Amino acid sequence: MRTIRSAALIVNAKSRKGRKLFRRARELAKRLDFPVKAYAVRKPTMLDATVRRALDENPDLLILGGGDGTISGLVDHLVGHGAALGVLPLGTANSFARTLGIPLDLEGAMDVIRTGHFRRIDLGRIDGDYFANCAAIGISPLIAETVPHGLKAWLGRFGYLLWASWQFFHFKPFTLIVGEGADAKRLKVVEVRIANGGHHGGTELVDDARPDSGEIVVQAVTGHVKRHLIWNWFTSFFRLEARKETVESFAGQRLHIATEPPLAISIDGEVLAKTPVTATIAAGIIEVAAPPPRSAP
Repeated sequence: MRTIRSAALIVNAKSRKGRKLFRRARELAKRLDFPVKAYAVRKPTMLDATVRRALDENPDLLILGGGDGTISGLVDHLVGHGAALGVLPLGTANSFARTLGIPLDLEGAMDVIRTGHFRRIDLGRIDGDYFANCAAIGISPLIAETVPHGLKAWLGRFGYLLWASWQFFHFKPFTLIVGEGADAKRLKVVEVRIANGGHHGGTELVDDARPDSGEIVVQAVTGHVKRHLIWNWFTSFFRLEARKETVESFAGQRLHIATEPPLAISIDGEVLAKTPVTATIAAGIIEVAAPPPRSAP
């Protein structure tokens, strides 16, 4: 059992909402059984430096408040450090928190940290860059590159879905190549998810991906026409059995991924890479405060 003697709380407080949530998180942190040093970061470019400064003081726990992109972009700093991760889901989709079963409200998420249960989990890697939950090729990078910040900030997931619907008309199916040489598999696809966790865009899409499986999962939504992607989203949202007929999955500790043409990759909502890439898994590399995983029925 992990003993927590001190913690650092870092919140992406760029927006007015973020600053308000930081104040609330700081108040809730005072109820924990250990001291918490709090940092509100108003300039996202300062997040990395703030995390490094906080970790230099050797806290046992680093509590990060923000969206999937914030958490995924900062989780690299925990690798090899020894501090555990606490998550306050303050973003739009909060897919990483959903994957781990962390409540989406501040009070509930802080209660998970207070309870003191920790899970050892994997991180995905794309060409050496760690990520927490899911990367994607297809419409997701197109949305991430073009969505107006104000739309996402003011309308949340609804605004994100509106923009996704608009961008749907601007992307095309493409060819996915998984593996290399004679054993490579070629597929015509409309979307690809490189997953360490089951949720993407706030919806459970990748049934085979678990954050403690020791494998990275590449899920391809197959098809030559874009309506196959709509059907996949629909069947996944309503958890219909037909969702399994729309995808083909690959799993392993290391998978080479290419596309024709070369395409951008969004990693937990941030466009950070371009195909071809090698996706790997870093098994059991960090601990995170989270409820115990539910037993399979």
